[in-house]
Amino acid sequence: MTASPSRFDPEALAEGVLAGSPALLGRAITLIESNAARDQEPARRLVSRLLPHSGNSVRIGITGVPGVGKSSFIEAFGSRLCEKGLRVAVLAIDPSSTLSKGSVMGDKTRMEKLSGHENAFVRPSPSGGTLGGVARKSRETMIACEAAGYDVLLIETVGVGQSETTVRSMVDVFLLLLITGAGDDLQGIKRGIMELADLLVVTKDDGDNHRRALAHRQELRMVLHYLQSPTPGWKPEVLTCSSLEGTGLDEIERRIDAFRVQQQGNGHWFRRRRAQSLDWVRSLVHEALISSFESHPDVASHLPELEQSVGAGRLDPVSAARRILDCFTYPFVGR
Repeated sequence: MTASPSRFDPEALAEGVLAGSPALLGRAITLIESNAARDQEPARRLVSRLLPHSGNSVRIGITGVPGVGKSSFIEAFGSRLCEKGLRVAVLAIDPSSTLSKGSVMGDKTRMEKLSGHENAFVRPSPSGGTLGGVARKSRETMIACEAAGYDVLLIETVGVGQSETTVRSMVDVFLLLLITGAGDDLQGIKRGIMELADLLVVTKDDGDNHRRALAHRQELRMVLHYLQSPTPGWKPEVLTCSSLEGTGLDEIERRIDAFRVQQQGNGHWFRRRRAQSLDWVRSLVHEALISSFESHPDVASHLPELEQSVGAGRLDPVSAARRILDCFTYPFVGR
């Protein structure tokens, strides 16, 4: 049985995206994120059409523990960039509802000013339960935004600290937002992510929190002395900002631009992009293998019985896994 025709026209969507239409960019991303069988080939054609027009933006990953003020920072920072004439796309990767698998954080309502700016495009995307909050189609979505002419991509992650290395493999610059007074229990993920960050920003540097923010910045600077930089030739820095008062944002922009100039000058910017493309290939192959395995008829017919045997203690997990794999023959093998 063949899949029904897709409701999307990839060529028309590509033309609209390249013309800079936010509405058609939104539809293009909807096609890219679709899991429907009928949409897979049109989505592939769309991404292939847009790929030659991508790659000209600065991709910035932004993470931090819940409550650190990621959305407030992105709203303030993104609005500042838009006011300077830059086009900014925000891909806010939400935790998914365990029931509906949809976005549950409502990023457009949290970024009301930015989402209303003519130079901005804000797209909430459910993570689909992916570890670390990275949407399965994030890379393809980034390609579409770049093809639409956006100069800066801000990738907001869930910030749970479990798979931020995935975000690192998708962006040019990785920002870690931190707050004062959270304690190491709340920020237990801090050190592992600090080792990935190109720039650390202590948020909420305003009012009565100003002194604590400066003290925390100094503490973090001392910690950085003992950590290896994730980017050759670049020494990570610690800055402070207030999204409420708008202070510190210009310095963050200057440091990101200095990072870009330096990294493009020494060639690492482009080497990292090439490595990211290879990582994309591997992730697509992995995804295809998992999908083929799970949809294999022999696997589907034997899996419930084997799981029941393991649950009842009649079969050990290693033997069960071996039997499941024996049921599976990838369709391309032997061709």
